[in-house]
Parts: sequence; C-alpha cells; structure tokens
Amino acid sequence: MSSEEVKARILWLCVPDGEIARAAVSLSEGFQGRGKIALHSSGALGSEILEPLRRRGAAVASVHPLMTFVRGSRPSLAGVSFAIEGDYVAVRAARRIVRDFGGQSYPISRTEKTAYHAWGTFASPLLTALLATTEEVAALAGVTKTAARQRMLPILLQTVKNYGTFGAAAGFSGPIIRGDVETVRRHLKVLRAAPVPRQVYVALARAALEYLPAKNEALLRRLLEGS
Repeated sequence: MSSEEVKARILWLCVPDGEIARAAVSLSEGFQGRGKIALHSSGALGSEILEPLRRRGAAVASVHPLMTFVRGSRPSLAGVSFAIEGDYVAVRAARRIVRDFGGQSYPISRTEKTAYHAWGTFASPLLTALLATTEEVAALAGVTKTAARQRMLPILLQTVKNYGTFGAAAGFSGPIIRGDVETVRRHLKVLRAAPVPRQVYVALARAALEYLPAKNEALLRRLLEGS
C-alpha cells in the first residue's frame, strides 16, 4: 500500500515485528500524517519504531493485546489486557478502541516492553512447548499424543482454574509440595529415556522449589543438583 492510499485517520500495523520498521518507512514516503494516528501491535517493540510516521506529523503508539492468535482460532478480546505506550493523542485513541473491543488497557513504559513480552511468551508459547513435552513423557507410559492431549485436558483446565482462583502457592499440588523425594527420584530415573523432557522436569522442579511451597526442600534440592 502506498502512502497516497492511506486515507483512514487511524493506521494500525498488524505485521510481524521484523516488518514494522520497513512498513513505517515505506508508508512515510509522501505521507500526510497531520491529524492521523499510527499504531503497531508488537509486544516487544516500542512506539519509537514508528518514528518515520511521527516525523510526518502522525501521533504514534504501540498497542499489544495479551492474547494468543493462531490460524483457525477466533479468540474474544473481551476482558483481554492491552499494554499501551506512545504519544498522548495516540494512546487516548487506542484506549477508546480497546474499550470498544471490551478489553482493558493499561500503560507500560518502553523500557518494560521486552520483559513484558518475555512474560507473555512464558504465558502462552512456552506453555505450549511444555504441553508438547508432556506428550513425549506420555509416550513413555504407552500413551499416544492424541490420547494424551484428550486425557490431560481435565487436569490442565482444573490446574488453570486453581491458579486463577487460589494463586500459584495454594493451587500447587504433587510430589514436590508433599516432599516426596523418592517419587521425584523415580521420575528422574524413568526420564533418562527422554533427555529433553528430563531437562525440562529438572528446570521446573527447581523453579517450584524457588517459588512454591515444598516439604523436604533441602533433600529435593540435593537430588536435583545431582541430576
């Protein structure tokens, strides 16, 4: 699209992060930005990447929804948090748009954007990676990936519900909170047949000992350190 074709007052760039700067430069050629607003949806990048459009008179902002989008899904934006930063006029317009979506906006500084996006990556894509890892562990128990996905859903959904209702500490269960050292030892032994899931298990178990309640903490730490 050429800048001459941009007649809308609000321009929202929904392209991959690596294309935002290029799109901004391309659109800025001959762009009449006075009275216009330019937004982008990157979670990691700040509004400054739209500087070529700002120099043409547009107010700019970054507007990122804390939501996952994959092909074939149509997630509702009602109740979704949107992190917004940028020029005052653009931020004000973005907040109105988010309100129309039924979402909730909150301010974020440019310096916090990378950490914010890392947080979102833990909350969704890396969680998906963890679920894919659980399918590999299920295979050790003779369960296919399809069956594992179906059988895990009830416990997964209840775990998320517990987390949302009670918080991480009160929603935590299993051998670590019980301090069941021998069970963890057996887990580590059987997972020798699956090196990557074993590494993930050890990393998450260490995180559990760091952030969540556990009995026999010293014994569990020694066991994991030797893994």
